[in-house]
Amino acid sequence: MTSAPRRARWLVPLALLIVWLGVGGMLGPYAGKLGEVATNDQASFLPQSAESTQVLDQRKAFDQQETLPAIVVWTADGDRITGAQTEAATRAVAGLAGTPGVVGQPSPAFPSEDGKALQSVVQVEPDLGDKLADVVDEVRDAAGTVDGTTAEVAGPAASQTDLSDAFSGIDGLLLGVALAAVLVILLLVYRSVLLPFVIILGSVFALGLACAVVYVLADHDVVRVDGQVQGILSILVIGAATDYALLLAARFREELATRGDRFTAARAAVRRSFGAITASAATVALGLLTLLASDLTNNRALGPVGAIGIVCSVLSALTFLPAALALLGRSAYWPAKPKASDATVEGHSVWRRVAATVDRKPRRVWAVTALILAVFAAFSPSLSAKGTPLDEIFVNDAPSVAAQKTLGEHFPGGSGNPAVILADADRLDEVTAAANKTEGVASAAPVSASGRPGGGEPLVVDGRVRVDATLEAAADSDAAKRAVERLRDNVHDISGADALVGGYTAQQVDTQQTASDDRTLIVPIVLVVILLILVLLLRSVLVPVLLVATVALNFLATLGVSALVFEHLFGFSGTDASVPLYGFVFLVALGVDYNIFLMSRVREEALTHGTRQGVLRGLTTTGGVITSAGVVLAATFAALMVIPLAFLVQIAFIVAFGVLLDTLVVRSLLVPALVIDIGPKAWWPGALSRTPEKSEDAPAPGRT
Repeated sequence: MTSAPRRARWLVPLALLIVWLGVGGMLGPYAGKLGEVATNDQASFLPQSAESTQVLDQRKAFDQQETLPAIVVWTADGDRITGAQTEAATRAVAGLAGTPGVVGQPSPAFPSEDGKALQSVVQVEPDLGDKLADVVDEVRDAAGTVDGTTAEVAGPAASQTDLSDAFSGIDGLLLGVALAAVLVILLLVYRSVLLPFVIILGSVFALGLACAVVYVLADHDVVRVDGQVQGILSILVIGAATDYALLLAARFREELATRGDRFTAARAAVRRSFGAITASAATVALGLLTLLASDLTNNRALGPVGAIGIVCSVLSALTFLPAALALLGRSAYWPAKPKASDATVEGHSVWRRVAATVDRKPRRVWAVTALILAVFAAFSPSLSAKGTPLDEIFVNDAPSVAAQKTLGEHFPGGSGNPAVILADADRLDEVTAAANKTEGVASAAPVSASGRPGGGEPLVVDGRVRVDATLEAAADSDAAKRAVERLRDNVHDISGADALVGGYTAQQVDTQQTASDDRTLIVPIVLVVILLILVLLLRSVLVPVLLVATVALNFLATLGVSALVFEHLFGFSGTDASVPLYGFVFLVALGVDYNIFLMSRVREEALTHGTRQGVLRGLTTTGGVITSAGVVLAATFAALMVIPLAFLVQIAFIVAFGVLLDTLVVRSLLVPALVIDIGPKAWWPGALSRTPEKSEDAPAPGRT
């Protein structure tokens, strides 16, 4: 490159920069438009083979029009509900008939057994989008006109409104918090004014490109996107693009310090970091794509969407950033000045001391760190993945949650969320009797042509009937789930009924079981994929096995700590069924990232200096940049906590804590100590395993 004409040397970087500026200008707005093709309808993400999904499909024939119920509950300000208040409540909701978005005639208000509350159901159109909140507000306003009572709105319509509110403004808020965190960390670590902004600009360009691709695919129903996938995509791209950029920028700084020429340094930095960056990206992308094997469609949605984000992150890190660095040269690091010592182990005093500690007694270091991680891992079985109770789904107070709690205090816990039984009409009496005899079922009755249970002659459609069973316990409780399992057993035993049980609680049961099956299937696939990538990259078998084992131990330790923190600090009684799988895919794939960065450099150094010195030099030269990358990634995932949903708070903590644990303990102490203790044999069966240590390499960096 140094012999090329000066104009040609500038041409490629300028062209790349112009292309990315065009990408940012044209596609950047898609980061804010992705919500237009997102759906937060959780029913659309149910496993297609589940019994509750079959019920969901078949029950459409019983509904003259698909609706979303809004359950109004009034509580008396005095001792009891009066007859006048019951009549006033009925008139109030009856006046909603004909209101845009309201379907049919709301049910009359009826009192609870304790006489202290009233309930009515208003059916709402399900596909109102942003207008759903307006309709729920109209229902709430109308119900609030009953004197002497306090009115609240519960049910799926209210819950979906609160869910949409939780994701409203996600594009700007989440991106702003993540970028601000990254910027502060980069400014503190690099003490450079320009480089942090260049890195952030590259990550924003990558996000814009990723969102544009996902938008087009989602608009054509190739992939599905919900608020959770949308938020994770933003965090994943910002974090990954920044990580890859930090690795390349650190290598460019080393090359610039020794070579002097900015263009030659840029080419060398790309060449020498290309393998580690692409292997790292392939690990994360393929790890995410294993989610396509999931039976949960929201898991399958995250797979390709996340992989697209990773590919865009790599493209930005390997094209935009080298071009910008080549054009900026040393000014990218202003006011700092790259020095020749930056390319040597002597230039990293902190990490020289860490390397010397590891080298002094490697067996003690890895034994102690492994023991500590094992102690944390011992608590991992206590992490409950049975689902998040309704009153814990939202981190902040949500009106629908408070209303559901009020409803449960005065009516059977499953009011408004019945178990739905579909069966052959000639077995209606047997099915209804079996449902009523089931422990945990408060009442069961066939649905009439009016759409209400027990309101007249049962509605028969294609020889099938629908029976609604109100559960005694809250629909999201463990007791309700056990009741549904007993209900299924009882109605399945009725010969010729071909009975199926669905509804909200049944969906939770099926989702929990499917998530468990997914973990059993996907975890081994992820481990095999990562192992194969490491074998190809490091040309060894033993080191890759060690790396996979250490990141798996780190994952279990993180789950153990999370179990303690969630229960005793955050107050969560359970986690979403998908949390362990998401945590595994992110932590194992991203955890291997840092080991790839480390061990690819160790192998490079070991080819010249031997295994022991290769480990010490690799740890010393990459320690700062990998730690910075880990802190940045942890901070970006922690930004998910700004969305007040327990699922994302749980994912944010698991990934942020796990990344820090991996960066500061596993990659810094456990892995280097293990490789030093094993020696050249760690590279078995590669050629390095047969290369003896060189006598001149005895002293460790910084060790006297």
